[in-house]
Amino acid sequence: MEKLLKITRKELINMKWIRILGRSIKDASNSVFRNMSLSVASISCIAITLIVVSLAMLLSYNVDNATKLIEKDFTIVSFVENKATDKQIKEIEKLIAEMDNVESYKYKSKEEVLEEAKASDDVFKTIIEGWDEDENPLQAAFLIKAKDIDEIEKTSNEIKKIEGISLVRYGENVIKNMLSTFDAVEKVLIIIVVSLVVVTAFLISNTIKLTIFSRKREIEIMRVVGASNTNIKTPFIVEGIFLSVLGSILPIIFTIYGYNYLYSNSSGSMFSSYLKFLKLVEPTPFVYIVSLMLITIGIIVGTLGSSRAVRKYLKI
Repeated sequence: MEKLLKITRKELINMKWIRILGRSIKDASNSVFRNMSLSVASISCIAITLIVVSLAMLLSYNVDNATKLIEKDFTIVSFVENKATDKQIKEIEKLIAEMDNVESYKYKSKEEVLEEAKASDDVFKTIIEGWDEDENPLQAAFLIKAKDIDEIEKTSNEIKKIEGISLVRYGENVIKNMLSTFDAVEKVLIIIVVSLVVVTAFLISNTIKLTIFSRKREIEIMRVVGASNTNIKTPFIVEGIFLSVLGSILPIIFTIYGYNYLYSNSSGSMFSSYLKFLKLVEPTPFVYIVSLMLITIGIIVGTLGSSRAVRKYLKI
């Protein structure tokens, strides 16, 4: 009998919450239409905020991915003097191998460099074919991969000091400028996102405030008849969440279709024809993870905004 009563009590509690939630959703949808202008402003602000958040997240993930690819494929090219003997080359190789920041290296002879130059471009091939048969002014080189990209300049300077090395190149300025630009853009987007989140929460709070004022008499009656605080405040919290869910629809569509379009039209690379080694993160499941995060952020902002209004104007 006790077990039966426990089950019945549990079912009654569940039914009560279902009724409260059902009524809250109905009240929230009615309130959205009742305060249409402010609701549209709130939904628009949520949509703009989440689109910027989406851009920030898409950029942040891809910058992080690009940084990893740069670190993985980053190569210091160290050219060997043409007059260097085989013994000197072996000594250079030994010194490079002993360096702390060197993960791996590969030696390419003048002949290998020549063949690669021919294969890389038709213009180079035409120029090279115009040389004398025994002429090869190109230099042998060591291709070196570093363990820590932050120590790349120090490693490069150490290699330059080795006798027999004529030139060291690793595209330092291009990489530094690119990463610093990415970093600056990320910081600006974060500031914009935080500002928009605050404005959105404030707008939602004002929307809920108007709803509370328009239903002031109804709320007083509910208090007189003994309605619980939960019964009174739940519809307003749900309204804030409802506005956030509506506001997240456009950003999710933008994220899924926009990123897929970008990926397919850029052949999966950042700056498509210029830096093909900087691959974009594949759309699936990436865009769906971002979309889930967007709706979660929207719900949190909606809950915070509506909770602020409930605390301030209902005083519960």
